[in-house]
Amino acid sequence: MDEAEYQKKYADLRILKGIQDYLKSEERADTAVYPIKVPNELVYQTLKFKKPEELDTLIHRIFKMGLSLWSERLYNEAFGSEEQLENFIELVKKRTKD
Repeated sequence: MDEAEYQKKYADLRILKGIQDYLKSEERADTAVYPIKVPNELVYQTLKFKKPEELDTLIHRIFKMGLSLWSERLYNEAFGSEEQLENFIELVKKRTKD
């Protein structure tokens, strides 16, 4: 594995770990990115029956579902299997000891 491939996989590993921690936590993340785009009808129809805070919660839940699916795809593309992930983690540990 050349250095560029190692750095890419290492970045993917850090992203996946961050997503895993985020999804396990009940707290919101410290970082927010605005604006996000959502379908107008989602906003209009939800606000007809719910409070604005509930719309925020709904959008956050939708984001978390999408994030879960996206991270699964990233995992499959970057590592493909648990064995390959474990092998890469061992490589990272070895390189950080040196």
